[in-house]
Amino acid sequence: MRLLSRILSPRLEATAHCDLPCGVYDPAQARIEAESVKAIQEKYQANEDQEFRTRAILIAEQRSELVKHHLWVLWTDYFKPPHFEKYPQLHELVNKATKAAGATGTKGSMDPAKGQELLDYIAEIDKIFWETKQG
Repeated sequence: MRLLSRILSPRLEATAHCDLPCGVYDPAQARIEAESVKAIQEKYQANEDQEFRTRAILIAEQRSELVKHHLWVLWTDYFKPPHFEKYPQLHELVNKATKAAGATGTKGSMDPAKGQELLDYIAEIDKIFWETKQG
């Protein structure tokens, strides 16, 4: 039995440091979800049907969570120390953006102004992201 387990055991163990080894990163993923949240908030405001409103809240919460996920992937996997040195506001900006997608932001409010605030933060992150791709 020992001989068999030695023969079948892996000879090489591989690990990866991130969840996206393909290296494809883009704030557009967060922006698209945030645009969806804002559109849902606007439709919620224009509709009095309680079932529709309940569904809208649920979907907005799910999309807000996806925004946070995409922002965190950028923050933890794409942005590196040289980016944070060149853009010292980046940590705070990502923090504000993820909070804008959280319970005190779009995840907890059906106000389209909250959706726009989130989109504005993502636009700032997007600008920095594309600047880092240039150099």
